[in-house]
Amino acid sequence: MILAACGSNDSGNSNKPANTANAGSNGNATQAAGNGGTDTAAKADPTPVKIFSIQESGIDLPTNKFTTFVEDKFNMKINWELNASDGAKEKRQISLASGDYPDAYMLPAYIDQFSQADVLKYGKQGVLVPLNDLIDQYAPNIKKAMETDPELKSFSTAPDGNIYGLVAYAQCFHCSYPNKMWLNTTWLDKLGLQMPTTTEEFKKVLEAFKTKDPNGNGKADEVPLSGSVEDFGVRVVPFLMNGFVYDDDRNYLNLSGGKVISAATTPEWKEGLQYIKSLYDEKLIDPGAFTQNAEAFKKIGENADTQILGAGAGMHPAIFVNIDAGNKYSKDYNPVAPLQGPHAQYATHDAGGVAPGAKFVITNKASKEAQIALIKLVDYMFTPEGQTNGASGMEGIDWEKPGPDDVALGEGVTAQFKPIPAKEGDAPHNASWSGVAHFYMPKAYRDSFVQSTDIYNSAGYERRLYNATLLYQGHEPKELFPAWSVWIDPTEMDEASMLQTNIKNYIEQNELQFITGNKDLNKDWDAYVKGLQGLKLDRYLEILQKAYDASNQK
Repeated sequence: MILAACGSNDSGNSNKPANTANAGSNGNATQAAGNGGTDTAAKADPTPVKIFSIQESGIDLPTNKFTTFVEDKFNMKINWELNASDGAKEKRQISLASGDYPDAYMLPAYIDQFSQADVLKYGKQGVLVPLNDLIDQYAPNIKKAMETDPELKSFSTAPDGNIYGLVAYAQCFHCSYPNKMWLNTTWLDKLGLQMPTTTEEFKKVLEAFKTKDPNGNGKADEVPLSGSVEDFGVRVVPFLMNGFVYDDDRNYLNLSGGKVISAATTPEWKEGLQYIKSLYDEKLIDPGAFTQNAEAFKKIGENADTQILGAGAGMHPAIFVNIDAGNKYSKDYNPVAPLQGPHAQYATHDAGGVAPGAKFVITNKASKEAQIALIKLVDYMFTPEGQTNGASGMEGIDWEKPGPDDVALGEGVTAQFKPIPAKEGDAPHNASWSGVAHFYMPKAYRDSFVQSTDIYNSAGYERRLYNATLLYQGHEPKELFPAWSVWIDPTEMDEASMLQTNIKNYIEQNELQFITGNKDLNKDWDAYVKGLQGLKLDRYLEILQKAYDASNQK
């Protein structure tokens, strides 16, 4: 469930409620979306449109109930060009290069979407149709959303002022603070310890987990702290480093007085590495945390013989323990608030699932009638009703109106949508487009879904993550480099991408070597910094500074 909520691994099951799939919209958006397309159904032949998309598990788009609904509503006939998830990007690029491409691309952002570089390239070539006028004339809900959430317009507007495509504006609250720490509070209580609030208190808890046999089996088999390197939000370093200097867990960028700088060359970064090395040297961090995949991490969390994990790094605990009903370990792991370190008490913060680029574009192959039908279709998915029918399934099949006793996820929010749980053994309903329909899903919309108040029940898991994230909210720096929304000059895009890859890899390789002792923080630090300069760190920061300044002038 929550992997879908993080927007990184949606199975596409149409039985899945929208609030477990990065759903969002503000409940005030007009419900009259696309009405201009409904009064022509009996008067004209349907407008044919060809859409390139992805075939997700459990969904057949040509026979889908939502497809039938929107074809009737907007008097259109969709010819789907469907592709498997594997290799979708390559097929998209081949279609564009060959010149034999469809009227539109509508893609799940977490599987494949146009990068910013793609958007600029094909927009400048005239392959992608600017959407500005179409939005002004036929898409009141998209227009309203861009006024309500200026970030959406910023994400979508290229440096030349054109909107060549639309992103999936999916504000996943718990995803927006990805680097959390989950502590075994059963062990904490057994040892008579308090929840740690500082980096030093956290170290003392890990020491107790290692030496005081909290699982009670008489063996020194406890793993005080572990994590993984397989995905964003599961590394142990960022949560710990944030007590020293802000760690964005991506490009290691900070802002200071409007100036873009690298966190990884600061004295605070060096001091943070010394602290993490002290944990490693005392065997308080599992060495596998720096090399293992998610499966290996979960084997520690779900150790068959006895519970051995003290603390796990992760966006959510389902990464390392099962959250199914009856699981014996899940309730034990509760969130640690950002730790106060010698210099900071930060929490890594990002756009929460909003990725730059475009998941929907219209090409120059589309007739004027097709362009209008397509923008009206997407405009409908910028309403709460349209977004829910599209991403979750049709009303009465996968969701229903809440009752008086139903409680919304967000505090003080009136419940608007209640998922209908799938019954065991039921075939997929094939009533939603799942991620293909993820368009406008701000936090207020997600908050309006009914969610169980039992946070340790799988039906209340989203609330558990919501409550945990409240501990992290507001702990980001006052100045934050918005890597997800700045547009790099297209003439510098390839250079920036190469520099980013080389610099990020170098920082992470040296981070590991310093922590494990393969490099000495005192003897080798200056050479490490010099190495970054050799990789043109200053040039990389110069490009990003230019992009940041330009984005602030829009």
